[in-house]
Amino acid sequence: MTPRIILKRGKEESLLRRHPWVFSGAIDYIEAEDEAQIAEGALVEVAARSGEFIAQGHYQIGSIAVRVLSFAQETIDQRWWNDRLQVALDVRRTLSLTDNPATTCYRLVHGEGDSLPGLVVDIYGTTAVVQCHSVGMYRSRQQIAEAIRTVLGDRITAIYDKSSQTLPFKADLGAVDGYLWGRSDHASQVVLENGQQFSVNWEKGQKTGFFLDQRENRELVKRYAKGRTVLNTFCYTGGFSVYALAGGAREVCSVDSSERAVALAAENMRLNFGGNAAHTEVTADAVEYLRDIGDRYDLIILDPPAFAKHHKVLGNAMQGYKRLNTRALSQIRPGGILFTFSCSQAVSKELFRTTVFSAAAIAGRKVRILHQLTQPADHPINIYHPEGEYLKGLVLYVE
Repeated sequence: MTPRIILKRGKEESLLRRHPWVFSGAIDYIEAEDEAQIAEGALVEVAARSGEFIAQGHYQIGSIAVRVLSFAQETIDQRWWNDRLQVALDVRRTLSLTDNPATTCYRLVHGEGDSLPGLVVDIYGTTAVVQCHSVGMYRSRQQIAEAIRTVLGDRITAIYDKSSQTLPFKADLGAVDGYLWGRSDHASQVVLENGQQFSVNWEKGQKTGFFLDQRENRELVKRYAKGRTVLNTFCYTGGFSVYALAGGAREVCSVDSSERAVALAAENMRLNFGGNAAHTEVTADAVEYLRDIGDRYDLIILDPPAFAKHHKVLGNAMQGYKRLNTRALSQIRPGGILFTFSCSQAVSKELFRTTVFSAAAIAGRKVRILHQLTQPADHPINIYHPEGEYLKGLVLYVE
């Protein structure tokens, strides 16, 4: 018997609207033959107080108690995984990402956006990188790997699991990153994104090796960069820097607190432009670097890591965003362009925009919004799960 989560009366409403999470406070009681059946990661059914089936998904310990896999009473077997991965691939084929010679890296699975909450799969050339954010997905990783092989066939030669740092800390699974199938002689691969070259290391790099969610926003930087002096803060592997120089920037400066990140940015610059690129790298805390930049730059990119991982630290995070944007807005050259982002899921579009508005007022500059940015279409947002819209960005013209 599959364990059943019985909800408190009235707590099924969000699920009937197809929201893919069950919160622990909504649970009345659990039906299971023994305790082992309800271990973290177990497949469970969710039912209304009346006993009527609503959904099934992975059980987990924490405020989100169930991540829904299906709202149908169906068997979650290898065929089910194959079908889900096939639909995800079809979406990327629709986006012209699967056979695009100019772009050989993309996101194949984006959690709730692909009705696979807790799972991320990124493609880098012939390698698929799997990242599990829930115990249920981690326990299903071999079925996931088999589904990837089935739908991608000979397009891939290796599947790498990089879940050790993204699984719930208290799950104590002893997860070790490694290949689920195949092998690569090198832990990195040069991939193309809109024709630009990037060296991606999925074993040692952040996330799955590269920040794929800024692809379209990097292309927009390229459009605005001609003749400008560009500052790329929190540069990581220098994605925005490469696009800025490709767009004809006069000079680009990449800043990151990580020496390794700055070295990667320099490597990607050499890949695309050789050894004589108009590019400087600075290893420094970006917030401190912005304290006194004068009016050297007329295109600045602020793409910090998530300041707010959850709502408890939201107040401090918004002060951080305000301080960061105030420093850039007060010193950018007149006629300058500011690209500013938040990748914190806890920060709404409205709150981020209000915070940047406050920064502009403190800086005393006249500012126009040119673009309001979000994540690309291979990071889709489930219409029933608005929390999936995590990336927010504004492009500002500063007089």
